[in-house]
Amino acid sequence: MAEISPSEITPEHVYASRRKFLIGAGALFAGSMLLPGCLRRDNQVTQNSSDFCKLAKAGADADELGNKLTSCQDITSYNNFYEFTTGKTGVASLSRNFKTSPWTVTVGGLVNQPKIFDMDELQRKFPVEERIYRLRCVEAWSMVVPWLGFPLAALLKEVEPTSKAKYVRFEALLNPKEMPGQKDNSFDWPYIEGLRLDEAMHPLTILATGLYGQPLPPQDGAPIRLVVPWKYGFKYIKSIVKIDLVEAMPVSLWMNASPTEYGFYANVNPDIPHPRWSQASERRIGELTRLKTLPFNGYAEEVAHLYAGMDLRKFF
Repeated sequence: MAEISPSEITPEHVYASRRKFLIGAGALFAGSMLLPGCLRRDNQVTQNSSDFCKLAKAGADADELGNKLTSCQDITSYNNFYEFTTGKTGVASLSRNFKTSPWTVTVGGLVNQPKIFDMDELQRKFPVEERIYRLRCVEAWSMVVPWLGFPLAALLKEVEPTSKAKYVRFEALLNPKEMPGQKDNSFDWPYIEGLRLDEAMHPLTILATGLYGQPLPPQDGAPIRLVVPWKYGFKYIKSIVKIDLVEAMPVSLWMNASPTEYGFYANVNPDIPHPRWSQASERRIGELTRLKTLPFNGYAEEVAHLYAGMDLRKFF
């Protein structure tokens, strides 16, 4: 695998389509695999990348634009997960024995039916399906990932948001004993992220619980993470323990750390450069060729209407 150039790597002190997923008859999912019930979580996931990838499988070998899947080995060995380390190739080893079972997700805030779900219950209620999404990192690298997950909208409907709910706030696990990166005082832990409610309810937005046919390994955000394919990857909060419906816009970890570089919306926009590098092109992990970055990461047909009339240079 080719090395990432220094210009594409954030300094440690500051990390700093044609697709329509229709519900019901006529649904077109990226990939064809529908998994019955839930992913088995009888055993703690502690495999290294090679062991995990020996069992890897996917329902398709490319996304709907013909982009081939990023290899399982690359997806599970090159990770942004600052709760463990700022070094992308060090996450897998540091997270190998991270305990992801038992695990619960508390969903509350401005809802009529607040609930606490354990992972088995979540996957019984919301069977996972494969969705092949492009992941675009703000550092100008990208992947094509065969996620397993379910629509976030299904979970939110279960708790019945009230009319006052305008945003969804996500909170990740805070556990410095198991997550050594959280001892870094450069960041205000725990990791917080947020979406506008209409973004959260969009059918492309999922909660991922697996990839390549298996439960998520720890380095990829086990046991549950957010995936919003038209946004930069730093929005994809990992190891979620709490989801709240709120009235005010949440301030995310990266907005708090570097507000001039990381905005709330984080929509992929090749026309707006990051202060330290261009966003006009990207390179797939494991490949040498640079590709032209697509507006909204190639999902403009499905999501551009959400931002009609907004100044995307101001609301970045």
